[in-house]
Amino acid sequence: MNQTSFLRSETQRPLSWTANATAAEARLNEFLPRAGSDYASGRNFDLGPGNRISVSGLSPWLRHRLIQEEDVLRATLVQHGFYKAEKFIQEVFWRGYFKGWLEHHPEVWRRYRVSVREWVGKLENDASLARRYDAAISGKTGIECFDAWARELIEFGYLHNHARMWFASIWIFTLALPWELGADFFYRHLLDGDPASNTCSWRWVAGLHTKGKTYLARASNIEKYTEGKFSPEGQLALHAPPLEETELPMPVAVNLNEAGLSEGQRFGLLITEEDCMPETLPLPTPPYAILVFPSVTKRSLLPLGEKAREFAPEAMKDTAKRAAQHFSCEVVTADTSDWHAAIADWAGVNRLDVIATARLPLGPVSRRIKKAIAREATPLLEITRRYDEAVWPHAKRGFYGLKKKLPEILTTLGLTE
Repeated sequence: MNQTSFLRSETQRPLSWTANATAAEARLNEFLPRAGSDYASGRNFDLGPGNRISVSGLSPWLRHRLIQEEDVLRATLVQHGFYKAEKFIQEVFWRGYFKGWLEHHPEVWRRYRVSVREWVGKLENDASLARRYDAAISGKTGIECFDAWARELIEFGYLHNHARMWFASIWIFTLALPWELGADFFYRHLLDGDPASNTCSWRWVAGLHTKGKTYLARASNIEKYTEGKFSPEGQLALHAPPLEETELPMPVAVNLNEAGLSEGQRFGLLITEEDCMPETLPLPTPPYAILVFPSVTKRSLLPLGEKAREFAPEAMKDTAKRAAQHFSCEVVTADTSDWHAAIADWAGVNRLDVIATARLPLGPVSRRIKKAIAREATPLLEITRRYDEAVWPHAKRGFYGLKKKLPEILTTLGLTE
């Protein structure tokens, strides 16, 4: 069977992402037979939203941890073994790598947020920039493939990974738009919008993540991997000079070995959109009470896309239901913008000694929670999953440093073929 017939061997429909753990597991099981050599040979082909046979489409669920990386890796290894599924296994680890890298380089996230605010301000005063930006995000640049991807992102909240790279490259090097505004556009619309993966991926294309190494979208490459659907010959930049920035500080230490919960502590569990699988957290005893924040956290000065706006609240409904069943304790859903008042009332009513939550990676949810907790007498304890403990120490620099450690990490996690 040739590549084309493999990719078109099934009747396809656009992927849909029901925001619950059951749907995540079903998608994993559907994809698993293709996670080995089929994925390695077909993963770069983007044949449109109606044909996603070559990729897993698990990222929206993984981003909110409606399914765990360890579960995906375990199932893949059982079915294919490490060497046949190495490409897919590496792809799973890229998300953890970027999250760990950003924890070690918090200045990158600070600079990004400052730059987005500055560029959004300039959109109000620079008519030329505003026209070019509006044409890009509304799919009216005249570059057919780019415009199709912009509309697809808004409609589905998702883009194939290869299309994301092409899009970012065209945004930066052909349209000469600020990379921060492009990253913000993605972050506002992607179901799997993640501060680390999104920011670092755009920086990688721009030549900032791996200093001096850029990604240039080429017309021939787009034509090949869309099987002729798009052929932007003569429309794209021919060179991709790396962007420059002020030297970053040295990587900071990340404490992954905080003291855990004590058996006698009266603790409450705080659940956010960052981790929607509380029943698998390493807790010594069930929590005394549970507080769930169901609302999606604001990601930008600009409006959140409809698909992204809907996904997290639905995921939290499913999470609250599972948590109540698993822990057999009261679950309070705080659908309010005043997180400080909700936490203070909940902690006081339940006379908590400590508030526990799954580790809060750098981003708006972490900032919001820690700002609310700062005024509280009840301390916050973040519970780090063993996957993050195993991955993040190897994410201070390039991905290669993590890649060569993958067999060792899998063994540490008890994940064998």
